[in-house]
Amino acid sequence: MELKIIEDALFAAIAAIGFSSISRLPLRAYPFCAVIAALGHSLRYVLMNSPECDFHIFWATVIASFFIGTLAVFLSPLARTPAEACFFPSLLPMIPGMYAYKAFGGIAACIFNDNPETFNYYFYQFAYNGLVCVAVLFGMVVAATVPVFIFKKISFQATR
Repeated sequence: MELKIIEDALFAAIAAIGFSSISRLPLRAYPFCAVIAALGHSLRYVLMNSPECDFHIFWATVIASFFIGTLAVFLSPLARTPAEACFFPSLLPMIPGMYAYKAFGGIAACIFNDNPETFNYYFYQFAYNGLVCVAVLFGMVVAATVPVFIFKKISFQATR
């Protein structure tokens, strides 16, 4: 399990550095984004895959996103960038792409299917995966933004 957590953290950090470069952040912010993404994504992995926790992807992502937002608020003054600039690239590796892919596959199968039973099955797949995807994305945004308002004084010191 420990090796899987380290692997998950490494790939999340690499993805966060890539997203940081796309966002055109200053180079000094890259290590902070990588650390925040690695810790947050690893937390989500542990919450979802450990036998003690076994959280659904929604709750694991909300908790990890709040953690990412909190870390970004406290580390952004060191990076001399806004907290939002640090947590945005760190959140992107947690986007539930497989759920979006399955939702799209379900709606495509609905369109090309005439059998009502099969249509209902694929429509259920579309609805379930689409709703989970949208709920996770919404939860990520809200949970990562809340620490910026909770720790307003610290958050706005980064840009002074």
